Amino acid sequence: MFTATKFLRLLMAAAMATACSVVLLSPSSHCPCSGAPPDRLQLASPSNNGNQAEHITNKAVPEDDLAVLLRSAAMEGNTVIMTFTNKAWTSPGSLLDLFLESFREGDNTEPLLKHLVIVAVDGKAFEQCKVVHPLCYYLDVGSGVNMTAEKAYMSKDYLEMMWVRNNFQTRVLQLGYAFLFTDMDIVWFRNALLHIPVGADITISSDKYKDDGAAPYGPQAANGGFLYARPSERTIAFFKGWYEARKVHRRQHDQYVFDRVKQELSLQHGVVLHFIDTAYIGGFCQPKKDFRRLCTFHGNCLRGLGLKLERLRGVLDEWKKFRIDQQQQQAASNTTSS
Repeated sequence: MFTATKFLRLLMAAAMATACSVVLLSPSSHCPCSGAPPDRLQLASPSNNGNQAEHITNKAVPEDDLAVLLRSAAMEGNTVIMTFTNKAWTSPGSLLDLFLESFREGDNTEPLLKHLVIVAVDGKAFEQCKVVHPLCYYLDVGSGVNMTAEKAYMSKDYLEMMWVRNNFQTRVLQLGYAFLFTDMDIVWFRNALLHIPVGADITISSDKYKDDGAAPYGPQAANGGFLYARPSERTIAFFKGWYEARKVHRRQHDQYVFDRVKQELSLQHGVVLHFIDTAYIGGFCQPKKDFRRLCTFHGNCLRGLGLKLERLRGVLDEWKKFRIDQQQQQAASNTTSS
């Protein structure tokens, strides 16, 4: 018998379901300087852009070392932060040390290190990584490929590295994990994850952001050094299509190919792309060094490991001075108000 009590229970259940539904928010206009601690940060589920499965689980995928490592590194929402390195970039005093230092000097970024997976493409880099960081993964790129030394831009080994990275990112998505990939020549000031819009499947940086009214979904030139992707069938299909397109655009890097196929693959698979303003995810190609808004800063448009180290060290030192000045101003304000 359908009683008033049962009717009331149905109403309460419906209300709870409505309250727990995901509301897609538009991208924030600035990079938040604070928010939920990383351990409690919950990234929203991807939007429904078709009839394809929205969540990829790793139940059907055999457990391996990578799956175990990703599970231990993942924050809420099955999200990890990843970077790639080799011997040259991992040696003591090189980019790895600067990269990790920036997390320790950033605004509430040090806890993110618990979710950072460093992928080493040679044995020396892997051994050094284990000295300074607990979450290291050795990626065997096969015999006959030497990834230890610094790679000249657009050289054969450089291109090989870019496509190895692209293929690995697809594998992470297939295991059911969202990832924020960050080049190691990026210094972090704030939690950039808080700047990822919940309505996008793929979020990527650009060297020179064109704020022409069509942004952030306009025809930007992509930079894969900062790349976020959510696991779904459509995102995986996009990545696979991107990787296959290298056969058409021979002797080109992943960013070049991405720009040529992004519109076609987005329409084909229902993928929503989002480009981030360089005011928040910055770099030397378009330096907008307003530390009140910057989340990260990329050593792009610089050739050579030595120059990258020198210039990025200078940027990190500027950030440290900015934080000291801010703290002093806050202390003076508190003294005046008291």
